[in-house]
Amino acid sequence: MQIINPATEEIITSIEEDTIDSIHQKYELLKNGQLHWSKIALSERIAAISRFYDLLDAEKEELALTLTNEMGKPIQQSLNEINGARGRIKYFIDHSEKYLAEEWITIDGATKEKIVYEPLGVVANISAWNYPYLVGVNVFIPALIGGNAVLYKPSEYTSLTGLHIQRLLHKAGIPENCFQAVIGKGNVGAALLQLPLKGYYFTGSYKTGKSIAETVAGKLVPCQLELGGKDPLYVMDDVEDINKIADDVLEGVVYNSGQSCCAVERVYVHEKIYDAFIAAVTAACKKLKVGNPLEKGMDMGPLSRKEQPQFLLAQIKDAISKGATCVSGGNIINTKGYFLEPTILTNVNHSMDLMMEESFGPVIGIQKVKDDAEAIALMLDTAYGLTASVYSKSKERAESVMQEMNTGTVYWNCCDRVSATLPWSGRKNSGLGSTLSFQGIRTFVQPKAYHLRG
Repeated sequence: MQIINPATEEIITSIEEDTIDSIHQKYELLKNGQLHWSKIALSERIAAISRFYDLLDAEKEELALTLTNEMGKPIQQSLNEINGARGRIKYFIDHSEKYLAEEWITIDGATKEKIVYEPLGVVANISAWNYPYLVGVNVFIPALIGGNAVLYKPSEYTSLTGLHIQRLLHKAGIPENCFQAVIGKGNVGAALLQLPLKGYYFTGSYKTGKSIAETVAGKLVPCQLELGGKDPLYVMDDVEDINKIADDVLEGVVYNSGQSCCAVERVYVHEKIYDAFIAAVTAACKKLKVGNPLEKGMDMGPLSRKEQPQFLLAQIKDAISKGATCVSGGNIINTKGYFLEPTILTNVNHSMDLMMEESFGPVIGIQKVKDDAEAIALMLDTAYGLTASVYSKSKERAESVMQEMNTGTVYWNCCDRVSATLPWSGRKNSGLGSTLSFQGIRTFVQPKAYHLRG
């Protein structure tokens, strides 16, 4: 399998893909190793993860360079991702003992009762390319701490990063028979679904996630899906610093080249400030630096996949054909690599694919609304339910909108952020289940109830 640099279209290297036989061999290795790993003291498992946490910091320059070369994000954003992943790992290191400890429920009377948390077994982590460290550690870190073994499939677009993760986990003391990476494209992921695993954890598109859920449903094991979004943001008319808000919103659109499940994908602005906001965000967009992601100061690198610029261009053309106005960008950049100009369209509406279908790129439609009620109705007009943002001076007014949102996360005066202390979950086509917070620790264990008399 060839690994292509999306900024230059050059072949970085070629690596061997797993076969059905090698996948089965790795599964058998993990099946035997997991039983021993589950009996190792929780404190020792956490200590191994602590060493992994330190190794990520020690090697972050090399890791960031690999990530930028194979995925395309600016080098500083790769470093940010590794640092952010370490922050999440630190949460798991500091809190797992508390939330995995046995819990005494009834200690008086003839029958005493407690809950004990046990591992699931061997689980699959089918991970994503857009944030391979961040979305990966959400799964394999608490899974390993909980006593599971992990069959880990990195995306084919970040396979070298996935192999780095495997190398560092093994170096940190996670046994080879407790964590194995499988390398390949969709056929390799499909092969994992045929194994008798005890859980399936996927990050990616709604279409693939739905297919995975349907395939493994008969196994009656956990299947958790972290899928995409069409995340709305509403700017109310009482905001004071329009230029700052325009900068915030634009960063939510273009960070990681817009390739974030919680990126801002559609914006609604109160009619009283609409013209001023459009002027501010357009001016900010034209200042963005797009180019070689290894150069310092770049706001955007290329898109990661060769087909994505044309997909986004089709959304732009569809919107323009239905009456939208392109006020900034709108073109594929004529150079080596998969580059697209950051793009803003106005005069948009919900007849356009741009406002209804996931974009996953640095493209945004901005729609004028007359009041909060219209904004709420438009924000709710979606098959997705990941995040929703409101910018307002009034906490009470913002909360009245956030309470109406059928999403796993809501933001007031911020957007496009994740916290290790809060559950990360989607509704509707944005997924099933939760990672992060104490809920994300217990996602990878199963409770056993003890009734003790005597």
